Amino acid sequence: MSFWVKTNYFIKKIFPNYVWDIPNNENKVFLTFDDGPIPEITEWTLEQLKKYDAKATFFCIGNNIEKYPEIFQKIIDDNHALGNHTFNHLNGWKNSTEDYIENVKLCQSQITNPKSHPSDSELAQQILNLFRPPYGRIKPSQSRILRKLGYKIIMWDILSYDFDQTITPEKCLDNVLKNVVNGSIIVFHDNVKAEQNLKYALPKTLAFLKEKGFVCAKID
Repeated sequence: MSFWVKTNYFIKKIFPNYVWDIPNNENKVFLTFDDGPIPEITEWTLEQLKKYDAKATFFCIGNNIEKYPEIFQKIIDDNHALGNHTFNHLNGWKNSTEDYIENVKLCQSQITNPKSHPSDSELAQQILNLFRPPYGRIKPSQSRILRKLGYKIIMWDILSYDFDQTITPEKCLDNVLKNVVNGSIIVFHDNVKAEQNLKYALPKTLAFLKEKGFVCAKID
């Protein structure tokens, strides 16, 4: 099968209001995880990151935060960045702008809700109004409103395709290692569908990045 792993230069130029990569002089790359928090999978992901002293950005679904606040708290406690991924994993192309914006706001209310993070952590430093549209699908009208509300719309430079159960774990890993460069934003998923590929590819990705001198940083 053919798919788009590395975001095309021209796509980045056509949509300059979105963040596709983050050029820097410190050899930083940016691991991101969509769809959590999920029992066991998010916790396993956090353990792997901790082993390599790596920081990441978690684009969380509001409904999952509401169901699993204790796992959400672990993301906060480990000092990773937080991002909004809508409350119900909405496809922007299939929803009205009004409904979409309300769903984003509902997710943000979970991110900032004290019931979702009962401990006294430095949460304010981790809530940065970062937003990633599920499926990468968002209407210009939705994007315009979110940016006016102060959100940075974070897309990606590399899509691992860990969620695609038709590819092998080895292919998932290859998608990342063959394409990563300084400043890359890399997408993984801490969800059930991606679990097999993620558990194979993430530890090997972290080891590779460390060996090559990359720094895994959170988006700010």
